Amino acid sequence: MGEKTRKKRGYQTRFSFGSTSAIITNLGLMAGLHSGVNAKLSIISGILVVALADNISDSFGIHIFQESQHVSKMEIWMSTLSNFLTRIFVSLAFILLMILLPLNPAVISSIILGLVLLAFISYVIAKDEEKNPFLPVLTHILIAVTVIILSNLVGGFVLGKF
Repeated sequence: MGEKTRKKRGYQTRFSFGSTSAIITNLGLMAGLHSGVNAKLSIISGILVVALADNISDSFGIHIFQESQHVSKMEIWMSTLSNFLTRIFVSLAFILLMILLPLNPAVISSIILGLVLLAFISYVIAKDEEKNPFLPVLTHILIAVTVIILSNLVGGFVLGKF
């Protein structure tokens, strides 16, 4: 693998992990909380908590993993920082939709945005690996939709029981 290809894959890895994690986590959170009391405030608060606590946890996990793999210090810090910032920006996009739109359109818009971003990331990676992108895109969308549906069911169950 050439130096240029290796660098390109490094950038994709840094951003794809953070964005995918932020998309699926936040969509699951929205789907699970959207029918509760003060749902909009709960969703915004939940996204902010996830954007900080889960983001720091994942970024630190990547950092420690790369240290154990004896990756260069520069690469470790670039991966840590890019993962953190990517997740923050994706989370802020969802928060912006929550602030600007009424609850149901905000949740629907967020789901659409998240699925489009996920499809795009999957497509770019598959094309870069010279694979047919159809199956990876479909698989990743189905995983995200499964998380959304299960989160919605759990949120509805909890709301109905308590």
